[in-house]
Amino acid sequence: MRHPSAILLLVQIIALLAYPFFEGTQAGTAVFNVFGVLVLLLALRMINRTAGRLRLLFALALAVSAVTASLAATVGGYAALLPWAAALESLFYFHAASCLVAYMLADRRATRDELFAAGATFTLLAWAFAHLFALCQALQPGCLAAAVDPHAPRGWTELLFFSFVLLSSTGIGDIIPLTPLARAIASFEIFIGVMYLALVVSRLIGLTLLDARQPPAA
Repeated sequence: MRHPSAILLLVQIIALLAYPFFEGTQAGTAVFNVFGVLVLLLALRMINRTAGRLRLLFALALAVSAVTASLAATVGGYAALLPWAAALESLFYFHAASCLVAYMLADRRATRDELFAAGATFTLLAWAFAHLFALCQALQPGCLAAAVDPHAPRGWTELLFFSFVLLSSTGIGDIIPLTPLARAIASFEIFIGVMYLALVVSRLIGLTLLDARQPPAA
């Protein structure tokens, strides 16, 4: 596969757009699990390209544990495992994002796949923080309020939207963190988003411009 990062980014975008049509329906849980497994497998493929054996084994252990806990909680009826599933999936996505960042910073030339990896890493971080907010909501019910049904637990689409808003620092969200833990996570995500754009994306843009200015080899 020439641009695996592009495939990963495409699947993440498709999942983002598909979730609202299935959330809350009878088939919604199954669809979410299929998308989740597919994204996990694609992320594992990227990790296999960019990380060493130990990091890959750690990622595999996280992926298997996260999928098992998620299926047991949603299909098997063990709702008590939902916080564990959220924690494991969050940890896995953070691990996958760190591997992609290491991949993008490994050389002094910005390839096309690394540019796709920049977008894929952003989505992985958004997913990781969304799962982290799901964990926070499970541990502290009512930690997030919204303009609509302020006291109801926030659904996955809302959590993902909230995560993208914070990570991009656009400030267009209607969800408000109420507890100190939720506000700490929100502050940390804003910081990560700003630093990611400043350190990783700006570096790739600079390398791309540098390559464009260099004369072709004779």
